[in-house]
Amino acid sequence: MPNPDELLMSISAMVESEQSNQMSLTVVVGGAVITGRLAPEAVWRERVSEVLKDSNHLGPFSDVFTAGRAEDKPEPGAAPTHLHFHLARILQGTVGIPETGGMYRVAIKDVSAWTVGDFSYSDH
Repeated sequence: MPNPDELLMSISAMVESEQSNQMSLTVVVGGAVITGRLAPEAVWRERVSEVLKDSNHLGPFSDVFTAGRAEDKPEPGAAPTHLHFHLARILQGTVGIPETGGMYRVAIKDVSAWTVGDFSYSDH
């Protein structure tokens, strides 16, 4: 979205301000459909850091997500620039990848369509 949807921006800002992770959202980005729950950026970064820290090969990258550098933090009251998904899946055919849910960061300006709620498949 060259001019990001103001409603989507408001949803993202609300997630950031309330430190909530209960807002489910499905977006289309570059033709991919991503569905899951939004998380505040700080919560998302901490969770990614935890996952990386537990990896023998990726552990050194853990600090990148929690370093708290000033240039990484948005100005207070600044409009969010990204959506931070957790428990998210990329929908492909009749499956969601990964099955257990992943951590995705999506630039709001790249979202071409969205809807409230997440999608899941059933065998029925």
